[in-house]
Amino acid sequence: MREKEPIRTSAGIRTAVAAACLTALLTACSSGGGTSASGEPPSFQGLPPSGYVDMQEVQVAYIGSAGGGTGTLTFQGQTYPFTVGGLGVGGIGISSIDAKGEVYKLTSVANFPGAYGQGRYGIAVGTASAGDLWLENPNGVVMHLKAKREGLMLSLGGDAVVITMQ
Repeated sequence: MREKEPIRTSAGIRTAVAAACLTALLTACSSGGGTSASGEPPSFQGLPPSGYVDMQEVQVAYIGSAGGGTGTLTFQGQTYPFTVGGLGVGGIGISSIDAKGEVYKLTSVANFPGAYGQGRYGIAVGTASAGDLWLENPNGVVMHLKAKREGLMLSLGGDAVVITMQ
């Protein structure tokens, strides 16, 4: 006699998704911060930062997400303003983001604008937030951003972010 396969209900699927989200949230909250235990400045693949960015963005999400904002790139002693736009998948809520961080592998300002692939994880409730943003464009420019979020947002997934110089 063959055993019956369990019936998959939408409640069971929701429970599995909630468990996966909780696991990702706990992983995000337990991740370390900007400097190493030895107090050394940040690096990427052993490289020092070639520049710094400061950006503000508003994100709105319900399964898909959209966002837009502005920022500045500091590179070789000069400051360059830019705009940020993009669409994504995964998440629910609305939040504003203030992100600051390092830029790596930038040799010319001309290599900075364009489409960036973004991997993200994080949560924001009120003014308490956790999350890192890692962005890379086809020119090989990499940004590591520490994001401070305000609002109510759970974000798990990837985005396409487009940076345009002003």
